Amino acid sequence: MKTSMKKNIFIISILLSLVSWGIYDTIKKNDAKQESLANTEQANNKLDESSLEVGINQGNLAPDFELKTLEGNSVKLSDFRGKKVILNMWATWCPPCKVEMPDMQNIYDKYKDENVTILAVNMTQSEKNVDSIPMFLDEMGITFPVVLDPKSEVALIYQSYMLPTSYVIDSNGIVQQKITGPMNEDMMEKIIADLN
Repeated sequence: MKTSMKKNIFIISILLSLVSWGIYDTIKKNDAKQESLANTEQANNKLDESSLEVGINQGNLAPDFELKTLEGNSVKLSDFRGKKVILNMWATWCPPCKVEMPDMQNIYDKYKDENVTILAVNMTQSEKNVDSIPMFLDEMGITFPVVLDPKSEVALIYQSYMLPTSYVIDSNGIVQQKITGPMNEDMMEKIIADLN
């Protein structure tokens, strides 16, 4: 009787081990399959930038540029890839620019931790006094990134003939919209909500 019971316990142990191994193996295979699907989806979601036309029209890859901040640090538009960007062309002498700046700051404060940023390009060549730019930003309480366009190179590339002019660029660096004239906070909220 004892031998028969030991034999049954041994067989039950083997069966339980086999069942456990089968469950473990199935889970491992499912995990591997899920990881493979996630990697494939991630690869499909990455854009092949070489097939995109660089330009300022909707659907174009936004032209990259490199400008300096007031502190002299270099900043590229492509540094913000992975974030939704409102690229804003402005000047201190522009009344509509002054109107939209506080709303832009509010949007920046609200969304800066959610992969949204504002990059303000100052039309430096049009400024009467470059030294007035830091004072203007301090008075307005602006903390979002500001770069200087001393030769109007970016202004020409982005055809910013009226100020303010803004481009809405999605997290893949694709131009989604051009806005000429000032924006308010509600407009910017909607723009951000509509971006990928």
